Amino acid sequence: MSADEVVVCSRCGARRGADPAEALTWSTQVDRGVRRWLCPDCSRNHVRDIEGKLPDEYW
Repeated sequence: MSADEVVVCSRCGARRGADPAEALTWSTQVDRGVRRWLCPDCSRNHVRDIEGKLPDEYW
């Protein structure tokens, strides 16, 4: 990931700000070679689905 890359939540479309501390709260996953980002709210709301490795279709 480059420093000027715009990071957008794959669930809700929220954009990550420039604050480095905020960047630590975002999570990422790689599925079939595609990197997907989740904002803190979506990560929190779907933590059980993520930990259970459920496919995105079931969220």
